[in-house]
Amino acid sequence: TPLKVFLLVGQSNMQGHAHIRTFEHIGMDPETLPFLSVMQDEEKQPRICDKVWISYLSTSGVKQGQLSVGFGASEDKIGPEYTFGIYMQKHLKQPILIIKTAWGGKSLHTDFRSPSAGPYLFTEQQIEGFAKQGKDLKQIKAERARMTGLHYRLMIGHVERVLQNIKSVYPDYNEQHGYELAGMVWFQGWNDMVDRGVYPRRDQPGGYDHYSDALGHFIRDVRRDLSTPDLPFVIGVIGVGGAVEHYGARQKRYAGIHQYFRSAMAAPATWPEFDGNVSSVLTENYWDMELTALRARDAELNQKMKQLVSNGNLQKKEQQSMREKLRAEMFTKRELETLQKGVSNQEYHYLGSAKIMAQIGRGFAESMAQLMGPSSN
Repeated sequence: TPLKVFLLVGQSNMQGHAHIRTFEHIGMDPETLPFLSVMQDEEKQPRICDKVWISYLSTSGVKQGQLSVGFGASEDKIGPEYTFGIYMQKHLKQPILIIKTAWGGKSLHTDFRSPSAGPYLFTEQQIEGFAKQGKDLKQIKAERARMTGLHYRLMIGHVERVLQNIKSVYPDYNEQHGYELAGMVWFQGWNDMVDRGVYPRRDQPGGYDHYSDALGHFIRDVRRDLSTPDLPFVIGVIGVGGAVEHYGARQKRYAGIHQYFRSAMAAPATWPEFDGNVSSVLTENYWDMELTALRARDAELNQKMKQLVSNGNLQKKEQQSMREKLRAEMFTKRELETLQKGVSNQEYHYLGSAKIMAQIGRGFAESMAQLMGPSSN
């Protein structure tokens, strides 16, 4: 049978900021504990997958070889590729190749904009704003034209290069059997969601329609440029913070914007033209609400400390013991351990939590397996 090849594409969360030191937290919850048996070997070390090969293009160049930890945003991190590869290979019961291209802080409206979406057009508000600031519109337009679609082209270029020389990544590749482009996962969104200039009506229904349109063009163009008209396509819908109905008081003010964006991102999966070959995975379902609650309490503690420090002239040592006293009052030992072992990054990077990221990767694999149909097993 041909080698199954999967493409993983996106921005910083597709790169992946889950530090390997947060693996331990996975084992602290009986629900996620089973992940460790596939993510670690007998010595409790992160598993190196002997049947999954990967070529990964990012900011610092190309990294390739057998799938292991370190194919995230840096050597000591994972992204969705780790458990995606593990569970996809388990499902297919044959070697697989992953081609991953991801860069932090990239948009669909410009960086990944695909050819059929046409040139990026500035809104009237943007043009007025540039004029007010005395900026050179001609220069801005030229720069935007240069950036438009750059990462789309880098992605396609890398995929084509790898497919022309699979043996350089996977030495045992059988050229007689060939390969099959089996699916693609798109996990992006942040840079579009936060851009008020590009989406001036983002706090209203339909304010992100341009994102849905651009994603539709992206799916069609990838399929055309890689000559796979029905390539199964999984949209990883951004879900930082969890489901918006669970947002706390501090997050409530942008719950509407977040939901409008998520709906726009998932929309192409509901279009008749993509019926049966595009799906969406709501990553909000893998968020860790306990970590959110503990971080909110930790922020409260920091607030109290600020007040105490500004009210009196506490020495460094006194501050330290005061902080420890508050910690002991506000957290159990287990909660402090959860906070310390579970979080390694900011909210917008899914807290750098391997517990969240492992579930996301598996979710992508399960959705992909479903799109591929029963014959894939």
